[in-house]
Amino acid sequence: MNSAKVLTGIAVMAATIMQVLDTTIVNVALPKMAGELNATPDNIGWVLTSYLIASAIIMPLTGYITDRIGQKRFLIISITGFVISSALCGMATSLTEIVLFRFMQGVFGASLVPLSQSIMLQIFPGEQRGKAMAIWSMGVMVAPIMGPTLGGWLTEEWSWRWTFYINLPVGILSVLLALRHVNDTPHRARRMDWLGFATLGLGIGALQLVLDRGNQDDWFSSKLLVFATFVSAACFIVFIVYTLTGKHHPLFDLRIFRDRNFLAASLIMTTIGIGFFGGMFLQSLYLQDFLGYPTFKAGLYMAPRGLASFLVMIFVGKFVGRIAPRNFIFTGILASIAGNYLMTGFTSNITANDLIVPMMLQGVGMGLIFVPISTLAFTTLPKEIAAEAAGIYSLIRALGSSFGISILATYFSRDTQQNWNLLRGQINVYSNALHTYLAPLHLGVQNSKGVAIAASEVLHQAQNIGYIDSFWFATLNFAVMLPLLLLLRTPAKGTTAQIHVSPE
Repeated sequence: MNSAKVLTGIAVMAATIMQVLDTTIVNVALPKMAGELNATPDNIGWVLTSYLIASAIIMPLTGYITDRIGQKRFLIISITGFVISSALCGMATSLTEIVLFRFMQGVFGASLVPLSQSIMLQIFPGEQRGKAMAIWSMGVMVAPIMGPTLGGWLTEEWSWRWTFYINLPVGILSVLLALRHVNDTPHRARRMDWLGFATLGLGIGALQLVLDRGNQDDWFSSKLLVFATFVSAACFIVFIVYTLTGKHHPLFDLRIFRDRNFLAASLIMTTIGIGFFGGMFLQSLYLQDFLGYPTFKAGLYMAPRGLASFLVMIFVGKFVGRIAPRNFIFTGILASIAGNYLMTGFTSNITANDLIVPMMLQGVGMGLIFVPISTLAFTTLPKEIAAEAAGIYSLIRALGSSFGISILATYFSRDTQQNWNLLRGQINVYSNALHTYLAPLHLGVQNSKGVAIAASEVLHQAQNIGYIDSFWFATLNFAVMLPLLLLLRTPAKGTTAQIHVSPE
């Protein structure tokens, strides 16, 4: 591998790691961020979802903008904008400001992942694509996995603001390398499908609003959420019909999904959003809010997952050309199921050692799944549509992550509330268990302090059951992926799918 390829890879991977790291690095900093910015636990989640949803809306423009201004200029503009908005996030003084600046981060960072993936596919020949995707996947998956650990350390030792400031040196290095080593692509005339972009963006935004505010506003008892649901459904229907039947230059050609591998990989990536990204978000809350671990300690306990994933990805990258990718994915799904299943037995009395095995199994699972699935997704696609396909694939990954966080957070909140409603009936003067519980404290059921202590314990147990049920939900979500493996096929070497997609 010559030095030009190495430096090009470093340039694009630095940008990729910087972008995907920001999907999780602030997770463990949210409690301190909420306190300093006077935000409620419900509202502080917008710091995560505003970033993800902005990325999802802008990602479909990757192919269009690349054609119009070239990949090199687009890459440099994206990195520069991301660095500036990161600095603004670090200087934010209110919830409104940080949500706005995080949205800007998402806008500029949206195309960094598909651009880097497309460039990596370009600089490596066909027989080395598995290795290229292994390198790329290490950055895309290990960065968000290690995010909580790094974010916890920065927050504990410095401030939550440094979870954003850390992007500045990385971004500057990436820009300098990109200016010198990244090759440009020829400019092509291409018209923009503004109706398709508007309907897709509005549909995604409205759906995210429903998922974010649903639990807080009691779902469809809210007229706003009913209206947002209608808007989202209408926009998606218009987008699909218009894209498939309109005689125009579409935002992206949905015929890419005729490729069976790309379709199956997209479906698997969507389900991963709930089981992995949603689960990781919930685990961060579990360690800090439920077990009461400090920020850095919580991040440190999540580190075994990142380490296991990193080591497994190195192994997979070396053997992905010798072992059928579907075998890796199958084993990875089983490891993910086992890791999440072990967490369904967690209680408030668990120790640090109890966390290691399930975290490592989850890391092993993701390492085995992500590299082969990313390889299979593009192996049978024509090279000339790599940028467009990468944009769609990254859009699906971002939507899966955003929706996964919202869905699992909502499931946990509602399940905890239901458990509380069931358990609080035990707080009454006739409960022998309550008398037994309060006796060592020398308190009675008629004492307000005793009732308050009992109520707090009931809430704690309701949350524990809520976490357990949510981990079951994540476990079953991985199990749903197994039938999708039947759609995947390993193509013969040197073949690509014969699908006809307009380059415009």
